[in-house]
Amino acid sequence: MKTKDLVLIALFTAMIIVLGLIPPVPVPWVPVPVTLQTFGVMLAGLILGPWRGGLVVLTYVLIAMVGIPVLPGGRAGLAVLAGPTGGFLLGMIPGAVVTGWLAGRLPKDGAATSGQQGWSAMAPQVLRYWSACVVGGLLVVYAAGIPWLSIVTGMSLSKAAWAIVVFIPGDLLKALIASIVAQRVRRLALV
Repeated sequence: MKTKDLVLIALFTAMIIVLGLIPPVPVPWVPVPVTLQTFGVMLAGLILGPWRGGLVVLTYVLIAMVGIPVLPGGRAGLAVLAGPTGGFLLGMIPGAVVTGWLAGRLPKDGAATSGQQGWSAMAPQVLRYWSACVVGGLLVVYAAGIPWLSIVTGMSLSKAAWAIVVFIPGDLLKALIASIVAQRVRRLALV
């Protein structure tokens, strides 16, 4: 691995830690709070690609598992995995990989056609990135988290899935913001 890769992995891991330290917003009927971690997961996948993005989230999870309180609410340790958020936390690892993989498979930004400027020039790429975020950053994370939530809380699988519906609008908005940021960063070729 190159020094640049290590620096980017460390930087994005720190970013997810900072996003995780922003106080979680509890949802009364679901034992899973609203956090900004998935925003960082989506950005890592979109900007760094599947393997570096996956390493970012793996590093973040390992830091939390060894007991450093980097999770929302200052939580840490292996006991977190036994709680209702454990599946979502572990699901973020493949979520970043899938987001990065899908973003890498999408057509690259082409030169804007004559007269295309501003939003109309960047909208197609933002929409493609948003799709990658929805599949990797949301569906993959939900696919790991919902069954885990069901098992840990004793809810039926369908009840656990319905409980998560409250998170969808915010997560779709996070995906859109991550897509816009990633499009701008990649267009400037900062990574």
